Amino acid sequence: MKKAALITALAATFVTGELYAATEWNVSTWGKRRAFTENIEKLAELVAQKTNGEFKMNISYGGLSKPKENLDGISIGAFEMAQFCGFYHKQKNPTITVTELPFSRDVTLTRMTEIYNEVFKHPIVVKDLARWNATLLMPTPMPQYNIVSKGEPLKQLVDFKGLRVRGPGGIMGVLGKIGAVKTGVPFTEVRQSMDSGVIDAASFAPHAHLSTNSYKVGTWATTNLNLGTANCPVIVNTDALNALPEEHKAALLGSVDEAMAYYVKNYDENTTGKYEKAIKEAGLVHVTFTPEQTAELNELAESVRQEWIKENSKEFDSKALYDFTAALFTR
Repeated sequence: MKKAALITALAATFVTGELYAATEWNVSTWGKRRAFTENIEKLAELVAQKTNGEFKMNISYGGLSKPKENLDGISIGAFEMAQFCGFYHKQKNPTITVTELPFSRDVTLTRMTEIYNEVFKHPIVVKDLARWNATLLMPTPMPQYNIVSKGEPLKQLVDFKGLRVRGPGGIMGVLGKIGAVKTGVPFTEVRQSMDSGVIDAASFAPHAHLSTNSYKVGTWATTNLNLGTANCPVIVNTDALNALPEEHKAALLGSVDEAMAYYVKNYDENTTGKYEKAIKEAGLVHVTFTPEQTAELNELAESVRQEWIKENSKEFDSKALYDFTAALFTR
């Protein structure tokens, strides 16, 4: 009897071990831990807690892939989860760049999260990312981008002419119409590039200005550009997601909302205020656009939005996706 009981116990242990086999995912992002990555960090923490450590996420800051190759890495299963920015390679993910268009509105991070989640579920977007064997897991909402630059503070819009700016497509689409020059440099080299004169300015959300220390070499900063932000979602390899044990899949998907709530609270309460304090202490001149200048920028923004629809109309129903997204921004 004792022998039979022992065999039964061992068998149960073996089955349990299979049911709750450890899952380990590699996660690719870049830079260093900062407000931008707190959604991933919190998600990993929650998933580990809910699975008693059986589902572990190894977050790599640049060790798995270059930022502009994270989507490619996901597509071939080089890692299971990654973060990327749509404007890094808009030809690879044209549909999500709709949210990077200059809608000329200052939207809260909570509302941006809701907008992204709705856009991510749109059939046109789902189909687009499916080409890369990718499923959009959660957004990385950011405030409207503002510029930190060196040199003489901007006084009128024509002063943008010739200014070499590192920034996303929507914003640069507008600024390019008044003479700014889109200049690409790696995120990790922004301060060095500003210092050496490769670029004159950087257009970022608060956390990125803090992370790159752009304000330490800048002389002025805009306060109300409101020409959009970047869409930098967190994606997972679809095959890896589908292969997860049900308990682990439930822990992952069931932790997204909590991770996002933590991210938004942390950004709103810590990062934005820290940035505003940093540029004030650094003595940067605040450049605030007048209502007349804002109106002119808005007119240019409308032309950029219409150009996006036309440019993408042969690839997918860009008008339908644009109308869907624009309606979300006006609610």
